[in-house]
Formats: sequence, C-alpha cells, structure tokens
Amino acid sequence: MFVVYMVIWTFTLLAGASAVWALAWAVQTGQFRDFRAGAASIFDDGEPVGQVTDRFPGEGGAQ
Repeated sequence: MFVVYMVIWTFTLLAGASAVWALAWAVQTGQFRDFRAGAASIFDDGEPVGQVTDRFPGEGGAQ
C-alpha cells in the first residue's frame, strides 16, 4: 500500500511542478500581455469583430 501512495504523491508533485513551470514559462514569454489582440485574431474579414455570424443549430438567426 505504501508503494501506491508513493506513486500517487510522486505523480501529484510532478503534475503540480509541471503546472507551475508552464505558468512561469507563459508569463516569461509574454503569453498574457495582450488578451484583446489575441481574442480578435481569430476573426477575419468574413466574420467582423462584435458580430455573431454563426449559431448552434435550432437557435435561429444567421445561418
């Protein structure tokens, strides 16, 4: 049973350390600097910012 606990704790500590490392890397490389530009970058001329051009089936509106 001790081995099972050690495996679980080791995995938990490695996962936590990986999450902290990933957050530190993202902050250091500037991933959080400009949210607005990143959010707008998914739109092209066919789908202007602020206008919904797609919907789930059965909701009506633009199809």
